[in-house]
This record gives sequence, C-alpha cells and structure tokens, in this order.
Amino acid sequence: MRTSRINPPSLFDSRALGFSQVVVKKGSGKSIHVSGQVAWNADREITGEGDLYKQVLQSLRNLETALQHASAALTDVVALRIYIKESHIDDSAAISRGLIEVFGEELPCATWIGVPRLAREEFLVEIEPTVVVAE
Repeated sequence: MRTSRINPPSLFDSRALGFSQVVVKKGSGKSIHVSGQVAWNADREITGEGDLYKQVLQSLRNLETALQHASAALTDVVALRIYIKESHIDDSAAISRGLIEVFGEELPCATWIGVPRLAREEFLVEIEPTVVVAE
C-alpha cells in the first residue's frame, strides 16, 4: 500500500504544526478503529497532569501500543481527531511538538477540536485516529 502526503502550496504549510493537509493511501487495505487515547497508563494513572505536551506524548504512546496489538504502526495513521480541553486550546506549540516528535516526517491529517471537558477533569487531550493498513 502506497501513502502520499500532500501539502498544496495554495494552503498553509501545516507540517510545522504537526500534520499534513492531505493523506492518500493507494492499494488494497483494511481500516482499524481505535478508541480515543488519553494520558492514562495501564493502571489508570495520569501521566503529565496539567502538562499538555506530556499528555500528548502519553496519548500517542498508548495509540502506538494499541496499533501494535492490531498489527499496525503509527505510519498507518492517516488522520487524527484531537480533542483539546478549551483551557489549553491555545497551547498549539505543545500539541505540534508532540506530533512532530512522534510522527516525524510521516504526519497524518489532523482536526483539532476544542471541548469544554473530557471524560476526566485531569485529561487535557484525547487523540482518536483513522488507520488504514495493507492487506
């Protein structure tokens, strides 16, 4: 399965923010659905309480773990829906830094959505992916 990431010159260069404008997967594949990931470890302990960057990293680590158990990888992620607590919505640098650190050049598309709160008061971000893998 071939993946193309497109950032048209007539749109702003979103790569500095940690995402691509368009991702195209060509070939036969299957989709994998993963629940939104938050900054909990396996014991339901928060990682990075009050720190958006640390919560982004833990959420993405959790996503990577989930994908590994589904025989997939972060490079198979084509899009992210990132739910950000409104109190931290302006801290785009923390989100971008985490996305770039984890995804490198293989940046998925992303939609950032400000929300009043998440499932727990201490959660600052929840990340839900769209994943497509070759069959």
